[in-house]
Formats: sequence, C-alpha cells, structure tokens
Amino acid sequence: MDALARLSGVQCHQDEPLRQHTRFGIGGPARWLIDISSQASFVEAVRALNAAAAPFLVLGGGSNLVVSDAGVDTVVLRFAGKALHIEGDLLTVESGAVLQDVVDASIVAGLAGLHTMTGIPGWVGGAVYGNAGAYGHSIHEFVREVVLIDGAEVRTIDNSACEFAYRESIFKRRKDWIILATTLQLLPGDSIALAAKAHEIRSIRDAKYPPTMRCAGSIFKNLLFRDLPPAVQSQVPPSLVREGKVPAAWFLEQVGAKGLRFGDIQVADYHANLIYNDGEGTATDVRRATAELKARVDARFHFQIEEEVQYVGFATGGGAGAV
Repeated sequence: MDALARLSGVQCHQDEPLRQHTRFGIGGPARWLIDISSQASFVEAVRALNAAAAPFLVLGGGSNLVVSDAGVDTVVLRFAGKALHIEGDLLTVESGAVLQDVVDASIVAGLAGLHTMTGIPGWVGGAVYGNAGAYGHSIHEFVREVVLIDGAEVRTIDNSACEFAYRESIFKRRKDWIILATTLQLLPGDSIALAAKAHEIRSIRDAKYPPTMRCAGSIFKNLLFRDLPPAVQSQVPPSLVREGKVPAAWFLEQVGAKGLRFGDIQVADYHANLIYNDGEGTATDVRRATAELKARVDARFHFQIEEEVQYVGFATGGGAGAV
C-alpha cells in the first residue's frame, strides 16, 4: 500500500465506509479506498496489484451499486480523472468525470445527444459500463471508442468491440477491462434549444427521483417486448410498448409492489420500479426487497425480471475488476 500511496494523484483511505460513496447510502467499509486522479498512476496501480495477485475492485460514482453491509475486505480503486476535451463533434473524456458535467459541457458546445441524459447521476465510466440512457437514447449511440486497461496493457477498442446492448456492455462480463476514457461523437445542435429540452427532462426526472432521495433510480431493467414469452406479450397493453420496451414498473404494479416496505427500504407509492432508503436501510433489506419483487413477478407472469444495480461484496461478487 505504501508503494501505491507514493504514486502521483493518489489519496488512500483506510476502513472507509462505502455508504458515503453510494447513492443508496448503504454499505460497510472498504479495507482501503484509493482515489487516483492521474491516468498514468491508475494504470501503474492496476498493474502492480495484478502482478502481486492482490484482489481489488474498481468502483465509479456509486450511483448504481448495492454494497454489502459487511463491506469489502480488499482494495477498492476509483479512477477520478476528469479531463474533458472537445474538438468539432468529438468529445473525449476520462471515466472519472461526472456525467452531468459532461452533459452540460456538450450543451454549451452546441452538441446534441447527451442532453437527454441530464439528471442521470454517476460518472462517465459507469455510464459506458452500464450503457446508461433515458428518454429514447443510450450512450452507446455516441461512443466512438473506449480506452481501457485490460489488466496489463492500455488499448483502444471501437464501438462494436464494446458489444453494447440494452443496459449491457462487454465491460460487465470482462471485469478485468477497466474503462479509462471514452470518445463520443455527437451531433450539431442549438445550445439554447438543447438547454431548454434538458431543463424539461430534468424537471420530470427530479419529480420522479428527487436529488436528495437515496436510491439508484429504477431498480429493475425494462423489458424488451420481443424477448417476452408470447403469453406475456398478449397481456401487455400495446400503448405501453415504446421503442420496443415495456416498463418493468407495469409488471411490478400488477403484483402490488407499490408502497411495500422492507425495513427502511421503501417501494415508492407512486412508482413501482423505485425503491429507496427511507432511513437506516441496509443492503440486506435491499436484497430482501428485490427477491420478493422478482418472486411476485415470476409467480404471476412466469419470467424473471433483472436488476439494473450491481452488487458489491456479496458471495456472488468479488475478485479483481470493475463493477
């Protein structure tokens, strides 16, 4: 650890409560939380940990995570590089940049595409990792290339190699591929019109997910209509199908999810796909809630809904790589 602490742009925190670094406000301590703002130092740290066969995890902004109440008994790295460069219609940004800051910069530059993602919390690396999106667009539409470290080497891959799908990418399967930066190719637009549309979207989003609410946004992925069993497709009102997707909230409403409570983890009474920490909620409560909601949907519709959130520090997680 002393060797990592001597690298440029490094801050080390021992026994750091991860609840302070997640939107849910949930999670036990990390043995070490290491923030690294220099890309070169981050690469060196990853190489050193891999060479020593030392287990570690890489986290981002913590907006879509459920961290175990017991915490993470290992090193947790965060790449906090925020460099952003705009040239023509290309926007190149390091993965530690706050997504909202990048959205705002693109609007000022008169570049369209990211403006529909205004209000989505988290960092750019996490947005690419999870193919984040809203209001008809996802970030994969604009990714031209991604710079990553594959455990030892830094390399660049193009959009097709990222294997994007709805809320998916290759980075979820290749945990050893850690995103360092991405180049986005945007579209020309009018700054004033983009800002107005972003303000409209932000108002809607903040009403649904207030900025002070300790939640991860929608807890379950929406469903691709084409992937639903025929018997389920026949039950879905056609008006609900938008851009080929059916809201998970509809299925949850049918099984009485609204208003359910699991300790201090509450299902919103106005949105069945929103659960939030209403006090001293725990990761155990979140897991109880998601298990119950999944079981209810499965019992009624005979298929499994899937969480958007990633779990950290549980028996099914761990090891080296990004989450």
